[in-house]
Amino acid sequence: MVAALKESLLAESQVPEVVKDVQALIDAEVGDKSGASGLALKGGYAAVKKVGPSIVPDAIEGLLPAFVDKLEPYWQDFSATGGGSFSDYLVARDEDVSNSLLGVTDARIEGSDRAAVKKVYSSLRASAQKHVIEALPRLGAVVQKFAA
Repeated sequence: MVAALKESLLAESQVPEVVKDVQALIDAEVGDKSGASGLALKGGYAAVKKVGPSIVPDAIEGLLPAFVDKLEPYWQDFSATGGGSFSDYLVARDEDVSNSLLGVTDARIEGSDRAAVKKVYSSLRASAQKHVIEALPRLGAVVQKFAA
């Protein structure tokens, strides 16, 4: 059996590098956005980073174990099928993978008692799925870099 992702991605010595690469992934994905919604996303992301430079890396580190758990079955199946690119594997299953990953934030929102937060999240969920799907090639590359 292939080693579990948590052994490679969540190893104490690896976490700072994984967080750094995931933040670079997010930076690149936000940077690639265009149009009015892209401009709004870039502005909001820049504001968050300016207000608290550690907000994004802290959020990544806090959510990383849950995301790794969601990616684990895909990694095990990918490894069992003989390789290639994990990015291509994820992209071929984009709807399923994106819904699984968004399950992490869905669960957090579900546990919130703040109706306003739930309402905003609900209105953004569909566009979030689109953004997660667009990020799958980069995500697959980051996972494969550390897990291979």
